[in-house]
Amino acid sequence: MKKITILIYLLLLFGTKNDSIAQPFANEIAAFKKQDSLKMPARGAVLFVGSSSFRLWKDLEQRFPQKTIINRGFGGSSLPDVKRYLPDIVYPYEPSKIVMYCGENDFTGPGSDTVTAETVYERFVDVYLSIRVKYPLVPFTYVSIKPSPSRRHLLPKMAKANKLIQQYLHYMPHTRFVDVYTKMLDKKGNPMPEIFTRDSLHMNAKGYDIWQKALKKHL
Repeated sequence: MKKITILIYLLLLFGTKNDSIAQPFANEIAAFKKQDSLKMPARGAVLFVGSSSFRLWKDLEQRFPQKTIINRGFGGSSLPDVKRYLPDIVYPYEPSKIVMYCGENDFTGPGSDTVTAETVYERFVDVYLSIRVKYPLVPFTYVSIKPSPSRRHLLPKMAKANKLIQQYLHYMPHTRFVDVYTKMLDKKGNPMPEIFTRDSLHMNAKGYDIWQKALKKHL
């Protein structure tokens, strides 16, 4: 009987570890949860959630010094990743506002060849409605998918997804759609290379200047 109990314990132990390993971005989420266990963020903060464009915004708090900010951008996450981790990176807090940037990475990676603008729109609606179950009245701001030079071939899809999401949020209460896509294009309609880092995907300080200006009045 004792051997059986030990065997069950070991199966549960290693099974749990394997499940954690199988989940993408599990280490980053675990780090957030550890931070919260040491010191839970204050209520009424502005919660930023989404992918690496938020994760890499290192001076986010300094750009909005009058606001208390929780940054929960992680990895190169897609909308299904955000949906998976809502109980860990959104539900535990009581934010005054929620700001999301996600959707760009949905068009890349394994299986993305079949991902359309409509797919990303439907994924967004799923995440948005899941957040609304927990926070029906908290102001919600969506930052449009940005036009990264390295993903130039995907820009028509991204522009269409932005339009669909914008049209949807137009009819939703307590929401804002912040267009950074057009603000990051030059006069010829091409992504401005000077606002991106060498990888032509992530932004430098000039790119974040545009985001700061676009978001300022909504925070």
